[in-house]
Amino acid sequence: MTKSSSLTQEMRFRLKSSHEYSQASFAWITSVLLTLLLLLNSYDWSGQAFKPFIAGVTGIYLFFTLIQSLLLIQIRQDLIQRGVIRVLTRRLAWVQLLAALTGNIFIVTAAFHLIRKRKSIEYTFAVYALLTQLFVIGVSALNVFKPYVADTFLPSMAALLCILVMNLIVLIIVSRYDATSPLPRWMMVVGAVMIVSVITGNVFALLLGISIFRRLRRQGRHGTNFWNDLWERLAPNMTAMSGLFFIIFLFSISICSFFTFDYSMAVENNYSVLLQSPSLAYPLGTDDFGRCLFSRIVFGARISLIVGLMSTLIPVVIGGVLGAFSGFYGRHTDNLIMRLLDILYAIPGILLAIAIIAAFGANTVNLIVALSLGSIPTYARTMRASVLYVSTFEFVEAARALGYTNRTIIFKHIIPNSLAPMIIKSTLTIGGAVIATSSLSYLGLGVEPHIPEWGNILKLGSTYLETHSYLAIYPGLAIILLVLSFNFLGDGLRDALDPKLEKA
Repeated sequence: MTKSSSLTQEMRFRLKSSHEYSQASFAWITSVLLTLLLLLNSYDWSGQAFKPFIAGVTGIYLFFTLIQSLLLIQIRQDLIQRGVIRVLTRRLAWVQLLAALTGNIFIVTAAFHLIRKRKSIEYTFAVYALLTQLFVIGVSALNVFKPYVADTFLPSMAALLCILVMNLIVLIIVSRYDATSPLPRWMMVVGAVMIVSVITGNVFALLLGISIFRRLRRQGRHGTNFWNDLWERLAPNMTAMSGLFFIIFLFSISICSFFTFDYSMAVENNYSVLLQSPSLAYPLGTDDFGRCLFSRIVFGARISLIVGLMSTLIPVVIGGVLGAFSGFYGRHTDNLIMRLLDILYAIPGILLAIAIIAAFGANTVNLIVALSLGSIPTYARTMRASVLYVSTFEFVEAARALGYTNRTIIFKHIIPNSLAPMIIKSTLTIGGAVIATSSLSYLGLGVEPHIPEWGNILKLGSTYLETHSYLAIYPGLAIILLVLSFNFLGDGLRDALDPKLEKA
């Protein structure tokens, strides 16, 4: 009985400790859900008939989901019987890479991680950089079916394809070196090229370049590496990495849309195509003014990202500085700063935003200022608590003994070691800023009505919920996915930066 119980516990431990098994399980669950969702949408309930195109896509998704099921079963058997995943099982993952053609990011990422037994952080960044570039090209290529494209469409697509080939070459190069292998000095060229390619908005390329330079600089040195430790804990977290992927993908497509999308399709009225259902020319249909909903959502991502990030960055900086001074100096300074912030904190954030916008007008700048002011007290409190804790450490007393000024101690020693809670809180609250932006725009108090923004799009679509529900569903889904992505990333960072994990 005891022996059987110990074997069961050992099997459970093997499955739980295997990142490949957890990633394959997550990919299988999401693929099943996506297949079921497509299956429900492939049937026209009013016409009592299947939609051929969606039914075909459902069949392709079902095929890869079945293969993922077999792959998951095989991984489980390998771990239980042998304790390791066989080479033959890893080779089967090459088939799943074809799922990239269907846009199933979950199966593709799980396959890339299964193919390599010993992976480095650089390999993970290279995989996501390649996938981000591929998805940006895929979404931009849908403009081919439109009546007309931007003048810069063809050269921009050619440039994006060249960068995609470069990302593939870099992935092949990086895959040759695991986490323990020394990198040759010529890898500095690879890192520099990846940093330059961030002009497309692919932040994963920037992270890869930074990681290569940091690894080259630290070769031969011993000691802890916070950068590697952070990403080694975050990378196996599929929900966090999926959230980060969606955020970076939106950021990248927002930048590339300047050259691959025609802005007139999103803002100019076209009365010949009013309220068109989704088609190849208009993937998400058109609104009551004949404007392409797909283009409007892509351009609207810029506003949501800009307002969400700026309305979080401003209170992080201002609240962080105020909280740091309050926690470091204490007594009268602490009372003065915190009591003033308590007054601001007593005013509901959404009411403060409405009052500011009503007084100064509805535009993007006023919206950012309005959302930022209401968030300053919460960030100040978070930083104050962290500074009170960090100030008790011995390195702070050592800095005082060496004669450093208070300003140097605050900005050089205390604030850098108090940023982890601020980073976690900011990623968790950006989603709230995105919702607040869309809510105010929905009420007519946010971004100007003529600018494509998800709240504005949702407001127009809500009037056609009964007849053309897609006008409200698609912008609503975009808001939900972006908020969920920031929340998933925040949860992942919170777990990765948890000090208790360092002792485990």
